[in-house]
Amino acid sequence: GWAQVNGRNAISWEEKFKLDVWYVDNRSLWLDIKILFMTVKKVFVSEGISADGHVTMEKFKGSSK
Repeated sequence: GWAQVNGRNAISWEEKFKLDVWYVDNRSLWLDIKILFMTVKKVFVSEGISADGHVTMEKFKGSSK
């Protein structure tokens, strides 16, 4: 998804939600194709897999708002 190719575990839950909402508002075939290509690139580069100081993403604890 859009949040995964734009940070995956290296971004906060709030940022993931913002990116997911942006994707829903802007979804298109071309955006999906772009996500597919970005996914392949991310797999080979191993970018954004872990958050700083964590092996994986921290557990979701609810929104701060």
